[in-house]
Amino acid sequence: MAGKTKTDATEALKQVTYLASALKAPRITEAAARLADHARDAGWTHEEYLAAILDREVAARNASGAQLRIRAAGFAARKTIEEFDWDAQPAVRQQVAALASGGFLTEARNVVLLGPPGTGKTHLATGLGIAAANHGHRVLFATVTEWVTRLTDAHRAGRLPQELTRLRRCGLIIVDEVGYLPFEQDAANLFFQLVPSRYEHASLILTSNLPFSGWGGVFGDQAVAAAMIDRVVHHADVLTLKGASYRLRNRGIDTLPSIRTQDAAD
Repeated sequence: MAGKTKTDATEALKQVTYLASALKAPRITEAAARLADHARDAGWTHEEYLAAILDREVAARNASGAQLRIRAAGFAARKTIEEFDWDAQPAVRQQVAALASGGFLTEARNVVLLGPPGTGKTHLATGLGIAAANHGHRVLFATVTEWVTRLTDAHRAGRLPQELTRLRRCGLIIVDEVGYLPFEQDAANLFFQLVPSRYEHASLILTSNLPFSGWGGVFGDQAVAAAMIDRVVHHADVLTLKGASYRLRNRGIDTLPSIRTQDAAD
């Protein structure tokens, strides 16, 4: 009887291997073999055994999908929330932890990270983007200059509406470095169109070294900047990072010429 049972189990695993290959789910084969003895010893039901196998396949697929989404996002560097130096920014730790759960994405809320250069804005934006990818959301990352270039190219090709529609399907767009370079009026108007196209539909994360009061100078028009800020902030978490640049630590330099001290709500 024991020999027959062993033979039956071997034949069953061969069938599992064939079926897993047909389903393009090769990890099922490994999980079925690995869990079989444990399932028998623990007295699992057939349903429990099947659920355990499928759970491992789904987990592996999710992990693989997340890596694909992270690679497709275009991050300048992969920096996670777990790697962030919280000693420098303890005041925003709880807010970031809450955002990392991904709830703001399901609500189509935005995140704005304001603060001087070198205080971790890009790191946190990237970390939240990676967390979003792990939660199953499509993410795209670029500097504001790169976004303006992308939209300008689409406009010149006569396909700006199609590009905005396509971008709207992306769960999270990250716009880095707002404020470092000013834009011509036409470029600013093109970027402005990205914001209302996503308003209450999908999320944005923006980082800026300037308080909101300085955005008019960046986009060349106070009215455009005000309309943009109004839509961004209406459903948003605004985090203000403070302190000196981490890049200048232990170098005897405490401030940079470009650092503005105005409160973010100015």
